[in-house]
Amino acid sequence: MNPSTRFLGPADAARRLGISAKALRLYEQHGLLSPRRNAAGWRSYGPEQMQRAADIVALRALGLGLAQVAQALAGPPDALEPAMAAHEALLESRVRELACAIESTRALRAELTRGREARPAAPALARGIELSLPWPWGGERFSLHDIRPLQYIVGPLGSGKTRLALRLAELLPGAAFLGLDRAAGGTARARLAADAALRQRVDARLASLLDDSAHASEALIALLAGLEAEGPSMLVVDLVEQDLDAPTQSALRRHLRQRAGAGDRPVFLMTRSSAILDLADVGPDEAIIFCPANHSPPMQVLPAPGSPGYEGVATCLASPEVRARSAMPRPIETAASSHAPA
Repeated sequence: MNPSTRFLGPADAARRLGISAKALRLYEQHGLLSPRRNAAGWRSYGPEQMQRAADIVALRALGLGLAQVAQALAGPPDALEPAMAAHEALLESRVRELACAIESTRALRAELTRGREARPAAPALARGIELSLPWPWGGERFSLHDIRPLQYIVGPLGSGKTRLALRLAELLPGAAFLGLDRAAGGTARARLAADAALRQRVDARLASLLDDSAHASEALIALLAGLEAEGPSMLVVDLVEQDLDAPTQSALRRHLRQRAGAGDRPVFLMTRSSAILDLADVGPDEAIIFCPANHSPPMQVLPAPGSPGYEGVATCLASPEVRARSAMPRPIETAASSHAPA
């Protein structure tokens, strides 16, 4: 070893690269980086390791996941071209969204200047968030560039999507988390009995869904009670299809899309059902967040075959029959006649 070659410890290496020491360890855990060990057994990074780490950081800054970075570093330069083309399409889509937001803002300002009633129309909300990811991502940063009226959080079992959902509910201003216990112990029934206005809204939504082929159940009523509750400015819903049968899931998707189109508060939906998230029919008010199985950081996915993360999302989604097979809803005997929760 050349004694003049300077080797850096993890803290100094991370500082020079502009990342955290945890990120360096994550790269090492995924086989992307192999630091040397000094006589005391501590990690050290020389010029070769620093250059490779800089390449990793540069690729990650473009939005590539760890698996894509590994593929890029292991193969010839042209092996990265398809992924980069899809990522370029994603960036261009965001540019178009920003252009639309700018035009909407200009139109609103013009209306305000003329003293007219302002009627903003925005398919995407001009809000975003950057957060430090919890375990299993080890503090890596995640940026949500815009918050759509309807956001889907998708990922295989063990991918960390529930932790991401809880983190979003914790950090998004005014957000609330609607967990899987929403129908437990008659909690929703008690809320409806104590709040006449909430019950009226739930009755109306339930009647509309039943007219659209949904089936009444405790799970559906509890979900509607959470969706119609006043107070939160955003909602994060754990497995929205839980205990709902196939017709109810399909009707619920149509209902949620109508809410989004009407400018209702943003909703984040954890789902693994193709009836809730139809990749062939994702509208401008909707966006997809994917948590990969290999614990790469979450990523926003375009609903287009070939785009980064698309195949992973498609693999996670199952038909409503498969999703409902292990947890069928319990019908309500009085619902057919009244369309209203008892």
